[in-house]
Amino acid sequence: MFNFVNMKNQVLKNLFQEAYYSRIKFQKVTGRYVTNLDLDLFKNDLSDKFRIDVIGNSVQEKPISMITLGSGKIKILAWSQMHGNEGTTTKAVFDLLNAFTQKDGELVLSDILERCTLFVIPVLNPDGAKAYARVNANGVDLNRDMQDLSQPESKILMDQYKRIQPHYCINLHDQRTIFSAGENNKPATLSFLTPSKDQERNIDEFRKQSMSLIAGMAEDLYEDLKGRIGRYDDAFNLNCAGDTFQFLNTPTILFEAGHFPGDYQREETRKFVFQALVSCLYQISEFDGDVAGYRKYFDIPENQKLFNDVIIRNARLNGKECEISIQFKEILKGESIEFIPVVEKIQEKISKFAHREIDASGQEVSLPEKAKLGENVIVNKIVINGTELEVKYV
Repeated sequence: MFNFVNMKNQVLKNLFQEAYYSRIKFQKVTGRYVTNLDLDLFKNDLSDKFRIDVIGNSVQEKPISMITLGSGKIKILAWSQMHGNEGTTTKAVFDLLNAFTQKDGELVLSDILERCTLFVIPVLNPDGAKAYARVNANGVDLNRDMQDLSQPESKILMDQYKRIQPHYCINLHDQRTIFSAGENNKPATLSFLTPSKDQERNIDEFRKQSMSLIAGMAEDLYEDLKGRIGRYDDAFNLNCAGDTFQFLNTPTILFEAGHFPGDYQREETRKFVFQALVSCLYQISEFDGDVAGYRKYFDIPENQKLFNDVIIRNARLNGKECEISIQFKEILKGESIEFIPVVEKIQEKISKFAHREIDASGQEVSLPEKAKLGENVIVNKIVINGTELEVKYV
């Protein structure tokens, strides 16, 4: 049972306040489309605060940068946008780094940098980011390439891992809107995972460390997220980055940034990722070897695929009672992402939850201009009892 009640690390309370976050948020980068151009904006504003190195180039010769800060003995390697269309955590990384630069910053952040050295690769897959694609320019999923190391981006990550020899790894991703936090109607706004290091999913001291960190983050964020935290599946796949580094005895944490109600641009989710990163880094900086709290990791409900973006309930189609599920397809248009509503299922009853429900009240549902309504059809608008309703997210 997910029974976290109080914030574990009360010292972080000020950093979780809305007023504080509004002050440190890197406002120049928003929305779902995040590329090297956004990283350039960040670097232009803050390059004098950090060490920034180009550590290699992508397939299409785009630079891959690493930001280094802190002077502590504990080395932490973090990377985001291994999948190019997953930029929420990159935005949160900008916020985190911006917070570290504030002259009136919290003492907690100064302490973290005294005890830790952070090595951050904000955009590991710049070609995929530019194309808004999961894969790189060669069509390879970098998070399935950590054994073959067939791609320059994968090699860069492994080379940095070997060079730095980090004490911890943080692997930052986005997840789809389909995920719930357990078998209830709460979306998985954040999900975490300590990857397995073998097929048996054995739990050793290294996994216990990352489990205890995740449990602490869940406790710290519980008050704000109230059950919208999930635990990702830990099936072993050595081709994945997290599994590879966990196999090499480096405690590794997977972050998955998901949906918060009404937040398709993931600006609220971004804030929660920032808070989770602060919690994680603080716990690492204070770690004294005690992993007794790792069992609370299993109190976090496992992710389930129980959501659609839109479900039309109590509908009639061609005279038959039905329900209609709609899922948004994310399409790059110019410099922004459009959410195209596509019918997924039409059936008598749909047992999933929805981020938005439309009650047709037993009325006939159709499309404007008498277009045919069916599965895999784009439905920007629907007509119920002669009234047009907007379905497309704007």
